[in-house]
Amino acid sequence: MLAAAKGCWLTLRMNLEDHLGDIVRKGRKITGISAAEAAKAAGISEAELAELEASGKFSKRPNFAALAPLISLHPQKLASIADGWLPAEKDLSIWRELRRIETVEDGNAVNCYLIWDEVSREAAVFDTGWDASPILKLIEENKVQLRHIFLTHTHEDHVAGLAKLREAFPKAHLHSNSKNAPPNQRNRANDFLHLGSLRITNRDTPGHAEDGVTYIIGNWPEDAPNIAVVGDAIFAGSIGNGFQSWDLARQKIREQIFTLPPDTLLCPGHGPFTTIGEEMQHNPFFV
Repeated sequence: MLAAAKGCWLTLRMNLEDHLGDIVRKGRKITGISAAEAAKAAGISEAELAELEASGKFSKRPNFAALAPLISLHPQKLASIADGWLPAEKDLSIWRELRRIETVEDGNAVNCYLIWDEVSREAAVFDTGWDASPILKLIEENKVQLRHIFLTHTHEDHVAGLAKLREAFPKAHLHSNSKNAPPNQRNRANDFLHLGSLRITNRDTPGHAEDGVTYIIGNWPEDAPNIAVVGDAIFAGSIGNGFQSWDLARQKIREQIFTLPPDTLLCPGHGPFTTIGEEMQHNPFFV
């Protein structure tokens, strides 16, 4: 996940969460375009389209200029994904108190994040992943006190480790947008709290999940850019499945995420770190 290089912490290169075929398939779901229509526009056979959507690979290059507008994607950005675009590697040394934890179950890799204030040693976790054990190990190694647990949404892969984490830290305050949560655990609009000198706010980002929420962490030492923990609202080069509503998902990304400063570090629930600026320039779901 992280590697020391020349005295700095750099992220190891990760593949995108969604390959080219995943993105095309999501575009077809958004628009209701059939495989036959998409294949015709792309200038490939239905069998070749099926292979593309399954593997992300192609033997004959699709006509992205014709396919992308049909399925509500940006042609040049989609072609860039096909040509291997990845977000730039991130030097995390400016956010010294940030750790990404990846856990895997049945091939499903999910990210969660631990942050803390360097002076007070107060810490917060954002989602739990499949297993809380790596989080607990980092907390112990860094001698921090877990004060808050923030959930971006309550899909199983993001909360599976919650019971173990709460058992270890029963006084840590839980925060979520779930309508089933007790009132004192529900995020409220314009709420903010301090974790030492860090300041945490929230913005509603439903669409993938009804209880989807993005957390923004600011006031980092040395004026480091904000961090936004976005759950499955947006990934590098893609977006989460619109289980609730595709249209709502894209609307909330535009209104609540893309209105953050371009250098904001995006911490998604799956795949690599990215930034607002990179996604506005390269994400094919935004035209």
